[in-house]
Amino acid sequence: MMRKLVEKDRKRLKRKVHIRKRIAGTSGRPRMSVFKSNRSMYIQVIDDSVGGTLVSASTLEKDLKDIKKDVEGAAKLGEIMGKRLLEKNITTVVFDRNGYLYHGIVKAIADGARKAGIQF
Repeated sequence: MMRKLVEKDRKRLKRKVHIRKRIAGTSGRPRMSVFKSNRSMYIQVIDDSVGGTLVSASTLEKDLKDIKKDVEGAAKLGEIMGKRLLEKNITTVVFDRNGYLYHGIVKAIADGARKAGIQF
């Protein structure tokens, strides 16, 4: 059982490296990175030329604690992230799925950000 989990995580990290070879965030078009743990979801918008996080959202924040880790919750988190990006005058980003399949929660985050007006 444990061996299967380790193998699954190793494969995701391998996909992540393969994706990150082609994706880089600039100041004009930063990278929107998604991470999901067993309990929480995290989104960061990163400018790789500086190496810093511009905007972030997470289900660990006090006002976002009630968001569940499901597709509907991911869509809400994506919309909140989109609104925060628009407040910082960021309209286009590069989507980094971080090695996860573009399905379910990851897709819902992207769709929620699109709904808020962010372009990929």
